[in-house]
Amino acid sequence: MLDFTAARRMMVDGQIRPSDVTDLRVIAAFLDVPRERFVPTRQAPLAYLDIDLPLGEGPAPRCLLKPMVLAKLIQAAALDENDHVLDVGAATGYSSAILSRLAGSVVSLEQDAALVRQGAEALQAASAAPVTGVIGPLAAGAPAHAPYDVILINGAVEQEPAQLCAQLKDGGRLLCVLGAGAAGKAMLYLRDGAETSSRPLFDAAAPLLPGFAKVPAFVF
Repeated sequence: MLDFTAARRMMVDGQIRPSDVTDLRVIAAFLDVPRERFVPTRQAPLAYLDIDLPLGEGPAPRCLLKPMVLAKLIQAAALDENDHVLDVGAATGYSSAILSRLAGSVVSLEQDAALVRQGAEALQAASAAPVTGVIGPLAAGAPAHAPYDVILINGAVEQEPAQLCAQLKDGGRLLCVLGAGAAGKAMLYLRDGAETSSRPLFDAAAPLLPGFAKVPAFVF
């Protein structure tokens, strides 16, 4: 039987630490949360591989983000223990469990109710701070619980997520991967009054999330 505790440490030591993740709180969170409990049973042996881990079947299944990408995005958020966080595309809740160990409160947003049910028990057991589950369209955010200090988008978007940036507090930050495919960039968006600025962080690839595809321009 696979030793998941050893696999978790190998993930951290072999994937996360070598990728310039040095925040000890982030490292501790990844060591503590059992990723294998947030995936289908048949996928558990794959839980700690360096991949975007599919949670279902079909041509474009939802995934848990590659551990290295998720860890670097979370580190870049510079979370404070009092921060109010929106986790967009939380799927089965693994990222929400990580965030709950670093922030004061987390809103876990997912539009696939089956994924929420799949991870509900694991999320409840693994959460360290309050996590509020919301089911609804990912691109709409969760305005009823806004404003947020930090918004994390668990996947790729094809254009600036303006609707979500509008749910940030002044001084709030949003992390995501901009661009589908291998040419994506991890991005940090900063809210300053009514304005939002952005800067690239590192090269990253992530699955495109539902609702975040770029609307094709109309051509005459």
